[in-house]
Amino acid sequence: MAGEPSSLEQAVSRALRENLGSVQRTADDLRQAVDDLVASCSSSRPANAVPALLRAQTAAASLAASLDVLTRFVAGSLQPAPVVALQEAVTRAVEVPQPAPVRAPRPLTPTPMAETAEAAREMVSEGAPPPPPASVVEEIPLPREVPFAAEPEPVAAPAPAAEFDVANLSADEQELHRRANRAAKVSMQDIKLIRPKELKEARANKDICKRLHDDIDKARKEYERRFKPILGHPVDYFYKWMVDILAEGDPEALGDYPYPSPILRR
Repeated sequence: MAGEPSSLEQAVSRALRENLGSVQRTADDLRQAVDDLVASCSSSRPANAVPALLRAQTAAASLAASLDVLTRFVAGSLQPAPVVALQEAVTRAVEVPQPAPVRAPRPLTPTPMAETAEAAREMVSEGAPPPPPASVVEEIPLPREVPFAAEPEPVAAPAPAAEFDVANLSADEQELHRRANRAAKVSMQDIKLIRPKELKEARANKDICKRLHDDIDKARKEYERRFKPILGHPVDYFYKWMVDILAEGDPEALGDYPYPSPILRR
């Protein structure tokens, strides 16, 4: 029967679990970039394949680097020589310091009965009246109750509506939000790369949505198809990246935004 795993094995297992998630996301990005590249190959314009090709190369290089680092880490952790030193370092790092002992408060020294009796005799000899016995309690008359009008209870203000936070959603919905944000950003970057001249004129005339309608509408349909479950949430990544990338931060440069957006007042 196998024994309990050592602290070094636990540290290696924890590091692998934490890094395999990023490797999986990089692999998903690579697969998506390859799908976009295959889809752009059917276009009559060869330039449409350039953005997808660049993303595929970047994702492949990132995935190769991540796998190389994990391979070196696992190979190094299996070497017999540094294992003991590494295990000692991990053990020292996870040791919990013992709390300092708490000293009990020092008890008060009671006054001896003899000293109390002696002080009473001295007071009597000097003519001072003796103190009243402890059992006698002077009665103090209570003031009469004055009737008063009851104050109305303050009305509690309505609690403010909770702000939308992606972190409060489920893991699947958080992943959809992450992919939707990235997909909208990449779509706007592709339009900016393919239509630089038209975009410059549209930005000057403040009619980006009208002049680049075909490219924007195509990207919007793909965005709605892939991320339909979160379109009702109070965020609009598509509009955000249109303003940041195509309009360079000027919402008025878009002109009439033709798509429903939860962050715009209609």
